[in-house]
Amino acid sequence: MSSSFGTKIRIQIFGQSHSDMLGVVIDGLPVNNPIDLNYINAFLCRRRGGKNSYSTKRNESDKPEIISGVFNGKTCGAPLCAVFRNEDTKGSEYDSISFIPRPSHADYNAHVKYKGANDVYGGGHFSGRLTLPLCFAGAVCKQILETRGIFIGAHIHKIADIYDTPYDSGNINVNDLSYTGFPVINAAAGIKMKEVMTKVAEEGDSIGGIIECAVIGLPQGIGEPIFDGLENHISQAVFAVPAVKGIEFGMGFSVANMKGSEHNDGYYVEDGGIKLKTNYAGGILGGISTGMPLIFRVAIKPTSSISKIQCSVDIKSMQDVKLTIEGRHDSCIVPRAVPCIEAVAALAIMDLLGE
Repeated sequence: MSSSFGTKIRIQIFGQSHSDMLGVVIDGLPVNNPIDLNYINAFLCRRRGGKNSYSTKRNESDKPEIISGVFNGKTCGAPLCAVFRNEDTKGSEYDSISFIPRPSHADYNAHVKYKGANDVYGGGHFSGRLTLPLCFAGAVCKQILETRGIFIGAHIHKIADIYDTPYDSGNINVNDLSYTGFPVINAAAGIKMKEVMTKVAEEGDSIGGIIECAVIGLPQGIGEPIFDGLENHISQAVFAVPAVKGIEFGMGFSVANMKGSEHNDGYYVEDGGIKLKTNYAGGILGGISTGMPLIFRVAIKPTSSISKIQCSVDIKSMQDVKLTIEGRHDSCIVPRAVPCIEAVAALAIMDLLGE
C-alpha cells in the first residue's frame, strides 16, 4: 500500500482501525528541535471523537507513545516513531457485514484490489482512524514551522447553507488561526452549524462541509513549477484525509466567472519592497509562494456510515441486499477534520522546506 509521503521529510503511516496499534515513522526531521508533548496532545484532542452528539462514541485515549527519534526532549536525527494503542475496538460489529460492502466506503474496491485479504473491521487501513498518526506527524512539523515564523490554521468554512466568516486573504494574524473550541470565527454561525449536525444525527443521516485553511509567514520562492508546485504538494497530502473530495486555492472555481482585470493581483512598492495589492491567487503563482497568505479550501463529503437503509450486495452469494449500518459513527466529520487539514498542510510545507 502507498502509505508514505515526502522526499526531504518522509513519513510512513501504519496500522488499521482495529489493529492492536497504529502509528507513524517520520524521517529527515531537522535536529535539536524541541518536541512539546503538551502541544501535540492538545492538537490531537481537537481531532478526538466522543465529545458531543454528532461525533462517534468510540472512546480512544489517543495518547502517543514515542518509541524513537527524541532525546532530552529534542529531535536527535533518528527516525521519530510514535504509536497509539487501540483500546475501544468492537470488531464484532462488522462480522455480519464483512461480505457486504458499505456504500461510499472503500470496502469493495479494497476487496478486489487485495483479493479479499483486506481488513474489513472499521475499514482497516482505509479508516479515518489513520488520521490520528497523520495528525501526530503534522503536529510535530507544525511546531517546528512555528519556530521559523510559519503558522497554519483552519476553520469550518461551511456546513449546509451556513457560512463562517472567511479569512481575510490579505491580512491574517496568528490569533486568527487559533481555536480552542468549535473551529469557527463567527460563534453565531457555529451554533447554527451544531444545530444542523445534531438534527442530521437524530435522523440517522450525515452531512459534509467545507474547511478553509491558511498559512502565514511562508517566505517567497517555496515550491517548484510544473509537477512539484506548492499546490501540487499540498493537494497530494490533503487527499490523505479520507473524507476529502475536492480542493481549491485562492478564489478557486469562482475564477471561472471573473475577468482578468478582476482576478489579477497587482504589484506595488512599499518600504523598498515589492508587494501585492490583492491575494486572489491565494499566495501561489506558478507553483511558487508569493509571500502572501496561502489560502485553500477543501470539500469534505458526508460521513459514509449512516443508519438509514441502503442498497448493497452480498459478495459471497452475489445477491442484492438491504444494509443498515450499526455502530459508532460521526454524523458530520468536518469539525474533527479541521486539525487533519492543518496537519497535512504542515507536512507538505515542511517537506518542501526541508532543513
